[in-house]
Amino acid sequence: MASVQRARQLRSKSTWAEKLLWRWLRDRRFSGYKFRRQHPCGGYYLDLFCEEARLNIEIDGSQHGFPEQQEHDARRQRFLESRGIKTLRFWNSFLRQNPQSVRDTIFRELQERAPHPLPHYTRPMKPPE
Repeated sequence: MASVQRARQLRSKSTWAEKLLWRWLRDRRFSGYKFRRQHPCGGYYLDLFCEEARLNIEIDGSQHGFPEQQEHDARRQRFLESRGIKTLRFWNSFLRQNPQSVRDTIFRELQERAPHPLPHYTRPMKPPE
């Protein structure tokens, strides 16, 4: 139960970047993929996790530039990879400057790992017979 309480606490303290991505990904808004926020995995909490695609999305602030945090992130990365989970990392500043690039990267990775059919309105129209 402690992990559920910790996840709730982390969700209540989301950064602006996490809130933005959550608006994009929540309620299966992103091509029908289900995401969870602050999903517990081992001793870690994954910012945004899609079980179906085994994809973790991390939004990194400046603290991730320090050597001790980079070492922690590398250990975490190895742990997640050992469980078949891929992590996409985006800097807050990159998200602010290139939101469409972030969306495109997430979509491509989801489609590669767990393809969903594209919505009917994105498919080419058949010519009249």
